[in-house]
Parts: sequence; structure tokens; C-alpha cells
Amino acid sequence: MEKILYIVRGIPGSGKTTFARTLNSIIVEADQYFMDSEGNYKFDGSKIKFAHEYCRAQTEAWMQTKGDQVNTNRITVSNTFTQEWEMEPYFELAKKYGYKVFTIIVENRHGGTNEHNVPEDKIEQMRNRFEYKL
Repeated sequence: MEKILYIVRGIPGSGKTTFARTLNSIIVEADQYFMDSEGNYKFDGSKIKFAHEYCRAQTEAWMQTKGDQVNTNRITVSNTFTQEWEMEPYFELAKKYGYKVFTIIVENRHGGTNEHNVPEDKIEQMRNRFEYKL
């Protein structure tokens, strides 16, 4: 079975996680780092670097897994990824483990809400630096 890595990108509130759940895949997000044992989101901006390293490490761990109980042939990484360089570690992992990569930009055309209360000025900064290739 072909191995696929989906990279789902978009600004906060665009519906990245909601879309990722439709892909029938393992989902990995930097936001998962900030979830406590009861499922509450506790963001700490001083730990964002650790969250992204956690996300990359989790992705690699799933790529290395050859379990019978979980299909690791489909993995989705869902983060803002506003700039091209932010995706590079995932492109490298995909090459290393033989995954084909699809990048998907999610736009908020459905009236989604910013569930993590990211300030509007930060969202505007993300919009202004969002890079893409066609």
C-alpha cells in the first residue's frame, strides 16, 4: 500500500483539524503538545519550539511504526505552516521513509471559529506571511 503524508495548512480557525479528521489517517499537530491529561488546551507561547519538535518527532515515530493495529500508511500533519521552510522537516521525513507528500491549504469559507483564541493581530500577521506554491 502506498504511503502518504498529508500536510494540512491554514491560519487559525480555517478548519485544519476538522478537515484532517476526514482523511482517514493518523493526525499529528503541534497543538497536541498543549493538551493536558483531561483534554484541555493549555497554550504556552514560550514552549512553541518544543511543540513543533514534538510534532516532528511524533510524525517520525508513526512513520517508523509497523504495527498491525494502526494503519501508518496515511499520516496527516495539521499546523499553520505559513512559510515554506516550516514544512521542510516533514518533506525530509517523507523522503527518508518513502511517503508521497500532498500539501493542502484550508481556507475558512465555512465560517469556522478560532477555537484557541489566537489574537486577531497574530492571525493577520500569519495571513501576511503565508507562502504558497502553485
